[in-house]
Amino acid sequence: MKKIILLAAGFLIAGTVANAQTSTTSGSVGSTKWGLKVGVNLAKYSYGADDAENPETDHATNFHVTGYLDLPLGGMFSVQPGLSLQGKGAEFFDSGDTEVKDNTMWLEVPVNLVGKIPLGATGTSLFLGAGPYAAYGISGERKITFDDEGNDRETIKQDLKFGNDDEDDFKALDFGVNFLGGIQLNNGFNIGAGYGLGLTDLLPSGDGGDGQLTNRVLSFSVGYSF
Repeated sequence: MKKIILLAAGFLIAGTVANAQTSTTSGSVGSTKWGLKVGVNLAKYSYGADDAENPETDHATNFHVTGYLDLPLGGMFSVQPGLSLQGKGAEFFDSGDTEVKDNTMWLEVPVNLVGKIPLGATGTSLFLGAGPYAAYGISGERKITFDDEGNDRETIKQDLKFGNDDEDDFKALDFGVNFLGGIQLNNGFNIGAGYGLGLTDLLPSGDGGDGQLTNRVLSFSVGYSF
C-alpha cells in the first residue's frame, strides 16, 4: 500500500518538475496547474452474467475528493494525473423487508487525457477527457436493515474485507476507465461530471461462479485549479 502511494506521488512530482523545465525553455507549452475537486458519487454494481434478472443494483450516494495536475501537451490538450479518494458501493433490495447497502472507499490513481475547447474570448472553456485508473480498496462496510420478529427495524453492520482469498469480500485492486467533461471558468473554478467504468471482477476467485461484479460510478463535482 505504501509503495503504491509513494509511486503515485513520485510520478506527480516528476511530472511537475519536467513540465516546469519545459515551460522555462519553451514558450509554446503552458504552465503546470494544480487542481482540487470534490463532489457526489452515485455508485452501483454491475453484474456480468447475461442471464442476470437484475443486471445492475440501485445507486448508493457517496463522495469523492481528487487532487490532480494539469500538464499541458501543446495545443488544446493536456494530461491530468491525480490522486483520489473515491467512495463507491451499491444499494440492494432483496425483498420488501430487507435492505442491503455497501459503502466502500478506494484510493484511486487516474491518468486522463483532456481536450479543452475555448468558448469565445472570455477564457472559459469546455473540457472533455478520458483515461485509465487503478484503485486500491482501503475500507468497506455492509449495512443490513430488516424487520425483526416484532416488526421493528434492525440494522446489522459488517466490515468488508479486501483481498484474493476465499474469505475476502472483494479484490483489493480495481482497474477501469474514467470519462469526464465540464466547464472550466477563467477564474479557476470548474464544474464537471464523470463516469467510472470498472473493468475488474471484484469477486475473489471462485466466489462469483459464471458472473462478475464491477464498479459503476456517476459523479458530479466542483473544483478549482491554480
